[in-house]
Amino acid sequence: MKKALFALFMMVSIAMLAACGNSQDSGSKSKDGDLWASVKKKGVLTVGTEGTYEPFTFHDKKTDKLTGYDVEVIQEVAKRLGLKADFKETQWDSMFAGLNAKRFDVVANQVGKTGRENQYDFSDKYTTSNAVVVTKKDSTIAKEADVKGKTAAQSLTSNYNKLAKEAGAKIEGVEGMAQSLQLIQQGRADLTYNDKLAVLNYLKTSGNKNVKIAFEAGQPQQTYFAFRKGSGELVTHVNKALKEMKEDGTLSKIAKKWFGEDVSK
Repeated sequence: MKKALFALFMMVSIAMLAACGNSQDSGSKSKDGDLWASVKKKGVLTVGTEGTYEPFTFHDKKTDKLTGYDVEVIQEVAKRLGLKADFKETQWDSMFAGLNAKRFDVVANQVGKTGRENQYDFSDKYTTSNAVVVTKKDSTIAKEADVKGKTAAQSLTSNYNKLAKEAGAKIEGVEGMAQSLQLIQQGRADLTYNDKLAVLNYLKTSGNKNVKIAFEAGQPQQTYFAFRKGSGELVTHVNKALKEMKEDGTLSKIAKKWFGEDVSK
């Protein structure tokens, strides 16, 4: 009798475990499809972006309209998917918390993969650039070895913050590049690591002669659109649109408009 009851108990337990396993598998499979189905049904791709990171995502001074390289690229992606891009502007240091909280479906803000590979899904790359070190015009900082012990103004969650730490800099947390450059000019920071394209655009459009690019640093940086883990079908469709844009020259055209050269390769 005891053996029969034990055998029955084991059979029920195995059946329950199998059911749970099937339920989890089904849930993980439907999770990918559910997000894409939801986005498609609404006809809207909700995009997290800073809106303060010129020339990638910022407000035109004359019209106050959100514009920039990243803005135009994700708008074109959305258009090809039959969607409207709805932008939610968020400070960089809150960007991934907003993505995790499902405030938006994707982040379009020059996101690098480093340190995030296991936490998020990523599109194919759409930009390649270099990191540069920016200092005051009269600074003697000229190479990586000069950074050790100096104060770097950095967004705490950016890949550039990681480069500054690795070079031995003391970190002063800021909200973005504009504040970094402000602290450097005020003498409250010695340098900042940032994106070469953003810095070149700033120097060109601002006419600021008080800061300079001291040197390039690290390896070329590639950037991607970032998604929550399990966004599979949505990522697939975004990549398909990006591939089409590369093949028909649209991505190159957008890049040349903003930087004078194709930075998408």
